[in-house]
Order: sequence, then structure tokens, then C-alpha cells
Amino acid sequence: MDSDDDISRANRAKRGSPYLNTDQAAAYLKFSSRLLKRLRRAGKGPIFRRHSRFVQYHIDDLDAWSKAQSVGGGDHGEA
Repeated sequence: MDSDDDISRANRAKRGSPYLNTDQAAAYLKFSSRLLKRLRRAGKGPIFRRHSRFVQYHIDDLDAWSKAQSVGGGDHGEA
């Protein structure tokens, strides 16, 4: 990530919480909240936190999980 992006994210966090609920996190990742809930139950989704009875996702965890899901088109040591 470049520093401009980091600055932008820091400014967003200052204006509001960096935590998103399930619907907001799903919208951020551009898929349905139903899919996000399914991934969470299966243990395959992004890291989440349970604050009391509320599930919250930190924006940094969503970015990290999304990046980890990337599929490269380059050589990955396969012959």
C-alpha cells in the first residue's frame, strides 16, 4: 500500500470507526452479507471480532483477507 492510501484510510478512521458490521463489510468487499456469514461460519472469511453480541470487522482485516485471496497469473514454481 502506498502512503497516500494509508493517509486516506487514517482520515476515514478519524471521522468514524474503522469497524464495520456484517452488512457494511460485505458491501465493502462487494458481495452479499449472506456469503460473508457463510464464510464466517466455515472459518474461511476475514478475521472478525465479537463485541458483546455484535460481529465487527476491522477495515485492515478486510483488506488483508482480500489481498490473501488474490490469484496470480504469474509463475508460482509450477513446472
